[in-house]
Amino acid sequence: MTRPGEFELIERFTRPFTPGEGVEVGIGDDAAVLRPPAGHDLLATVDALVEGVHFTRSFTPEEIGWKSLAVNISDLAAMGARPLWALVALATPPSARPGWLARIGRGIASCAERHGVSVVGGNVTAASELSIAVTLLGAVRRGRALLRTGGQPGDLLLVSGTLGDAALGIRPGAPASLRARQRRPVPRLELGWAAAGIASAAIDLSDGLLQDLGHLCEASGTGAHVDAGCLPLSAAYRAQTQGRRDPLAEALSGGEDYELLLSVAPSRLARLRAAARRVGTPLTVVGVLVPPPGIRLLRDGRLLRPRRTGHDHLRSARILGRRGGRA
Repeated sequence: MTRPGEFELIERFTRPFTPGEGVEVGIGDDAAVLRPPAGHDLLATVDALVEGVHFTRSFTPEEIGWKSLAVNISDLAAMGARPLWALVALATPPSARPGWLARIGRGIASCAERHGVSVVGGNVTAASELSIAVTLLGAVRRGRALLRTGGQPGDLLLVSGTLGDAALGIRPGAPASLRARQRRPVPRLELGWAAAGIASAAIDLSDGLLQDLGHLCEASGTGAHVDAGCLPLSAAYRAQTQGRRDPLAEALSGGEDYELLLSVAPSRLARLRAAARRVGTPLTVVGVLVPPPGIRLLRDGRLLRPRRTGHDHLRSARILGRRGGRA
């Protein structure tokens, strides 16, 4: 079968994408023409997924496409923003089949439709390995963005959902529920919107609770105490880690959960809990911000010293190489 040229591949890849809100000119010109909502600030984020680092060929192409957009949407969720427009840069090895690449496009389109995003342009090029870089633009009411800088000593720390599932989902033989957390993360958009104006600071958990909490503390100029006994864990996580010497390792440091970590003044805790209930997202208090410096991890009043503090994308290729396999 003759391999399609660049423009035929672009047409097949972008076929599922449809224009949406604020798109004056979308795919097909030298650049998109976009109209931000009146009275809003524009936000931009970019992330890349690279084969062997963030996924392997054991992922379906639809899963690769979904995840490439979802991880960017999570960044905007952490800022209380609404995602609007995405640009996708695809680098593909010559061995990749056109139909397989088109399925990646369908995965991106599925995630985009679920979260109200329009794909408005991008690029395709040849490369030695598959990678997808997504730039996402969004909007938030002027001056209402949730930032990492707003935390204050005395603020309570809360996390959404459960922790550590995605890190366990990379392991051979992982249950379907854990694999789904790794391959099809669901950004906490509704919670981010609900928390804006209530929470004092926020960050999404892409690199593990301890590491991302460290980023929030550094930005806010605080320290933190975390109660390891309060970490929210799924039944599947507990079953997979039962009897292990360090059963909390993935929950503390595994990465790629894409939950939200929020700080909130105690006087606003009830409002935040009520907002989370309205959008159907569980929240758990796991600690408190304290004066600097440092993060102390406690359990039953005893100090714990974790062996690692977070996910490192520059080292994860070795982990995927051991665990992920290739099709």
